Amino acid sequence: MTELTKTLELKLVQPNAHKQQKLRETQEAYQQALQAAFDAGCATQTEANDVVVDYDLTGYAKNALKQYVPQLTTTYNAGELHDDHPVRFTNEGLRLNHKPENAIEWYVKIPHHEDYHLWLPAQPNPEQRDWLEAVNAGDAEMGESRLFQRNERWYLHVTATRDVEDGSELLAKERTPIGVDIGEASLVTVCHRDDGGCPTAPELWADAGKTVRRLRKTYFTAKRRLQKRGSERIAESYGDCLWSQIDDVFHRVTREVVEYAESVENPVLVLEDLTHIRESMDYGEYMNRRLHGWGFAKLHAQIRYKAVEKGIPVETVNPRNTSKECHACGEVAYRPKQATFKCPNDDCWVGEYQADVNGAVNIADRYLSGESRSREHENDDDSAEDGARLTAPQDSHADAETQQETRGTYAS
Repeated sequence: MTELTKTLELKLVQPNAHKQQKLRETQEAYQQALQAAFDAGCATQTEANDVVVDYDLTGYAKNALKQYVPQLTTTYNAGELHDDHPVRFTNEGLRLNHKPENAIEWYVKIPHHEDYHLWLPAQPNPEQRDWLEAVNAGDAEMGESRLFQRNERWYLHVTATRDVEDGSELLAKERTPIGVDIGEASLVTVCHRDDGGCPTAPELWADAGKTVRRLRKTYFTAKRRLQKRGSERIAESYGDCLWSQIDDVFHRVTREVVEYAESVENPVLVLEDLTHIRESMDYGEYMNRRLHGWGFAKLHAQIRYKAVEKGIPVETVNPRNTSKECHACGEVAYRPKQATFKCPNDDCWVGEYQADVNGAVNIADRYLSGESRSREHENDDDSAEDGARLTAPQDSHADAETQQETRGTYAS
C-alpha cells in the first residue's frame, strides 16, 4: 500500500447575494491578515498569531495563516505576495454533507468567522467521486482546504490522503521499465524495450515543449516591459494567466504519460533523481534563468501521484550521463544538435539516434541494472534540470505550491 495525497476540487453552486458578500468578507479579511503578518516578517507561529489574532476570521483560517506565513518568510524567502491568495482553512474547518437523493448531492460548510458558517451546494469533479465518498465515509483523511474565486465563480480545493494499492508485489525483474526523460526541447520523452531488448514505442511531447517555451518567453518579455512602466500588479496578473496555461500543459502531458504506462504490461515508470541539481547547475545567467524555472520537479511530482493512483510504481535512478551514453554500447558521446545523439564508436550500429529517446532508454536501463537509487554526490549529473520556480511558491490559485495543485475547471 502507498499513501497518496490528492487535491479535490469542488465548484460552489452560485451563492446568493448574501452568501457572496460573506465569502468576499472572509477573503478580504484573510488577505489583510496575511499581508500584515508577511510585512511584519513573522518567522514563527507565535509571531504570526500576535498579528492575526484581531482580524475578523475563524480560528481555522487564523491557524492556517500562522502555519503558512513562517514558511513564506523562512523557507521560501518570498519577496512579495500575490494579490489573489486563496483563503486557507485547517482540516478541522470544513464539513461535507452528502445527499444522494437531491439533484445536487454535495454540500460543504465553510467557516466565515467564529460563530457563523455558510452551507453551500457544490459540484465536484465526477472523476474524483470515489475520493470524495472516501473522505465523507472517513476512509480518507481530509487535509487543508482553500477557498478562491476564478472567473466570478467560487471554488474549493480540499487535500485528501488515502492508502492505495501500489502494485509493488512484483519483483523488479518482472517489471517493464519505462524511461521518462524530461527536457526543454521535448517536454517529456518515454520509451521502453520490447521482449527482445529493442527500444520500442517511443513517444515524445515536443509540441508541448514548444508551447511551454513560447509561454515562458512571452512571460519574461512582457514582465520586463511592464516593470519598466511601473505596472507591477499587471505583470503579476499577466504572469498568473501564463503560468496557469503552462500548468494545464503539464497536467495533460503527465496524464498521457501515465496512460502510456497503462498500455504496457507490468510497467514501472523510471525517472531521474533530481536531488541537488539546482545547486550543481551553472550554465550562465541566461540558461540558468530558463532552466531554473522549467518545472522539472513539478512534472516529476505530477507523474508520480497520477501513476500511484493507477497502481503504477515509480522509481528514480542516478542521472549521471544518461544523455551522453549510447544506449547500445555505453560509449560516452556528444549531441551535435539538441535532438541528435551521435555515437563515436565505429563498431556500434547506432550511429546517430534521437537524443531524447536515447536518454529515456538509458534511464530505463538504469533500473534494470539495479541502479534505482538517489544520486550520491551533488555534482554527479550531466543534465540541465531543475525543480525550482521563478517565483516563490506562494499559494495563489495560479501557482503550484503543492504537488496536487490544479488549474482547470476540475482538478486533474
